[in-house]
Amino acid sequence: MTTSLVAVDWGTTNCRAFRIGAGGQILEKRANAMGILAVKNANFSGALADLARDWIDTPAAPPVLMCGMIGSAQGWVEAPYVHLPAGLDELGAHLATAPDPRRAIHVVPGLRGMGAAGPDVMRGEETQIVGTGIADGVICLPGTHSKWAVIEGGRIVRFITFMTGEVFSILRRNSILGRLMVEAPHDPAAFARGLVRCQAAGGLLHQLFTVRTAGLLEGLSKEAAPSFLSGLLIGHEMAAVKEQLAPKSATVVGAGALAQNYAIAMNVAGIEAGFVPGEDASARGLYAVARAAGLVR
Repeated sequence: MTTSLVAVDWGTTNCRAFRIGAGGQILEKRANAMGILAVKNANFSGALADLARDWIDTPAAPPVLMCGMIGSAQGWVEAPYVHLPAGLDELGAHLATAPDPRRAIHVVPGLRGMGAAGPDVMRGEETQIVGTGIADGVICLPGTHSKWAVIEGGRIVRFITFMTGEVFSILRRNSILGRLMVEAPHDPAAFARGLVRCQAAGGLLHQLFTVRTAGLLEGLSKEAAPSFLSGLLIGHEMAAVKEQLAPKSATVVGAGALAQNYAIAMNVAGIEAGFVPGEDASARGLYAVARAAGLVR
């Protein structure tokens, strides 16, 4: 089938490419672990060709549209941030062009706004958000740096970033708390226990030490400790979201254990949770931005 667009979600650690047909349907998809940090000598053109040469080097070469950290200062070409509020029209009007003499390659800009404590940015998530098709509401994108975005009339009007996943990883692997933990399956009861603990007095920095004391004095096992820590951190994220955004409901982009854990934490916090598939949201978003930019009909 005819390829109308090659869409690429290129992040720090992974690269995902999609061959998209004339009606927006995904015809093929490929992925590898060649994130921008793994590309030797910044040869992004070669890395893209290695992944999708048969899609892009054809007589009727389709346009290529990329999103993610490929548009950062460490990527192929820096795509400047667009100020909020922003939607498809703003994203499509501010594409950057990658320096490739053989191919038409463009990059979606990131977004910038004001968070609760200062400036905030996103790069890649904006494309996932428009790919959900949600016109109004609050969207949650769990991950290393989770994002909560407010959508009004199809435009992103506000978002907040939380380093929850990265902080969990740092504490799990590089702190005294990690000495009390072993790798084990997720423990729902311990996760719920962490959600309850985060509602106690003392704040996050004090409560983090209770991961240690719960193991020493309250019978928390080494297998359950990571889930307890996760519940504690995600619970504090929910408290901040309620304070800053006060959502009655939110849509989680994604599936699997992490999305389910966020939904559980949201329900405990009094936020009604819904879901939309996240696997191909960036591809759908890239196609929508390409149409807004006039790259495809």
